[in-house]
Amino acid sequence: MAEYAIQANGLTRYFGNKPVVQQATFTVPVGSVTGLLGLNGAGKSTTIRMLMGLLEPTRGSCSLLGVDSRHLKPEDRVRVGYTIEGHYLYSGLTVRDAELVQADCFPRWNSLIFQSTINRFGISPTDRIRHLSRGQRAGVSIALTLSSQPELLVLDDPSLGLDPVARRALNETILEFIEPGDRSVLLSSHMLDDIERVADRVMIMVEGRIVVNTTVPDFLSRIVTWSCQGAEEIYGVSIPGLISKRRVGKRWLFTVVDGMEETEQVIQTIGGGEATRTESSFDEAVVAYLSRSRTSESFLQRG
Repeated sequence: MAEYAIQANGLTRYFGNKPVVQQATFTVPVGSVTGLLGLNGAGKSTTIRMLMGLLEPTRGSCSLLGVDSRHLKPEDRVRVGYTIEGHYLYSGLTVRDAELVQADCFPRWNSLIFQSTINRFGISPTDRIRHLSRGQRAGVSIALTLSSQPELLVLDDPSLGLDPVARRALNETILEFIEPGDRSVLLSSHMLDDIERVADRVMIMVEGRIVVNTTVPDFLSRIVTWSCQGAEEIYGVSIPGLISKRRVGKRWLFTVVDGMEETEQVIQTIGGGEATRTESSFDEAVVAYLSRSRTSESFLQRG
């Protein structure tokens, strides 16, 4: 069995003179759920479209399940389940009719998977798609994707706009899909708590560049937040490993990666020796990166 479900090497895409994805190099290991995070316009969807062979890279290369994305054949594509934001379906069909249309395209179609998935979202096969809620349409879309029995799921913001019940059903479905150990998921999302709940690994994209690529535990273990009082403005102070700094009331909050003794010394100087250190939560650590677009510090997988 291959080690990686997805590989990208120097993946770059320009639109005109504007670089949207820049030198993205990463892998998605087989058996993992990898969360892809970034602000709107960071390049996540463009990256996914290149992975799926829907957009030609300006430079670089990528592959799915060992096949170059530029040369995916129908027999390769049926091994990949791809769901995009919006969950576009034929509104005039019933859920059962939507299944019949899709089943004709996939030789390994499994109706039992389809039925169990729509059950999880509280959907009946006789429901007409135009009458479904947004969360239920997402459920139908996921059911149609999973019933082809793919080896790899590529999900581009599938939970956007879903209510808490539908999001929980989606998360449970992803965890159930990955359970056998030989399947893989790339999940792009803005829902940080969903990523923390289901992902083994996290990638963060800032202005078209992958600045974080590691396991979730490693990510959390290497980021801390320091808090101290200090001057209203700080000029000319260099803090090693700084990801972001912000002023909240009378206090400064500094989020740093791989903080060294020198980092603490600088921050203690700013705070008059009364700075305090706390571990960052997952959402605090991610937001620190997403709000920075700013520093040159990068955080890539070690070794």
